[in-house]
Amino acid sequence: MSCKQVMLLCLGVALAVAGCGPANGPTPPPSVLAGSIGPRPSSPATLTVVQPQDGAVINGPTVHVVFDLQNATITTSTTTHIQPDLGHIHLYVDNVLVSMNYQTQDDITLTPGAHTLKGEFVASDHVPFDPRVWSNQVVFSVQ
Repeated sequence: MSCKQVMLLCLGVALAVAGCGPANGPTPPPSVLAGSIGPRPSSPATLTVVQPQDGAVINGPTVHVVFDLQNATITTSTTTHIQPDLGHIHLYVDNVLVSMNYQTQDDITLTPGAHTLKGEFVASDHVPFDPRVWSNQVVFSVQ
């Protein structure tokens, strides 16, 4: 399978799992996730949005996003060999998955107006841990 096919497969799985309910809603029961990918492990990770800060006003369309990840490490490889302390960060803006990051910082372009932002630390296969590892949610606006 080519690298492009693997990324498309991972994106499809991530979007399917994210579509199981609102991004900040209840976690699907492990039995739902276990159907084709097996039971999900828990993770000791904690994820915090450092930037932008809650209530910030950003000038211009580019928003610099910074996460603080504790008790886990970002990995650039995608694999089904899951370890609780290795994974990726999925970035959500207005409850929509906008990027899958292999780092704790990203620059995104947003339209003017109010936005919400949060992240989720997911396993190396881009599927959530159980329970899910969400960051805090921040509300900010772009001018």
